[in-house]
Amino acid sequence: MADCISIDNEPWMRLVIEVLPERGPDGHVVVSVAHYGEQNSDAMRDPEMLFEVVEEGGGQPEFWPFYFRNDYAGVEQWSRRRDEAGNLQCLPRGTRDLEQFAEMWDRNLRAQGFLEAFRRRKCGQTESFENSREGR
Repeated sequence: MADCISIDNEPWMRLVIEVLPERGPDGHVVVSVAHYGEQNSDAMRDPEMLFEVVEEGGGQPEFWPFYFRNDYAGVEQWSRRRDEAGNLQCLPRGTRDLEQFAEMWDRNLRAQGFLEAFRRRKCGQTESFENSREGR
């Protein structure tokens, strides 16, 4: 079962999709999606978004964004998170902003050919990731 996929698709920055070990603010599985560049030998996220993967009623999973980070711009934003006492803090406007950005980024990733680049990967790697998604 794959926990991380790295997709190289020149001339664009590498795209990394990773299932994280911790749960999101609403208790669901968390997936990180990030473009990675490098600056002074340090990995730089441009951007990274965290999504809760919500599967209800046997339909297609929904991806609820709750975090955005861009290391080059020095930006880090949460729209939902738990405080130390476990109380859910939610910023509805921030959630809408992240949803809109995620929709635009998804369109851009598709237009830039990342889905095709993923499909060009070796069959074993592709099957491993797709099976891991179905197993959750």
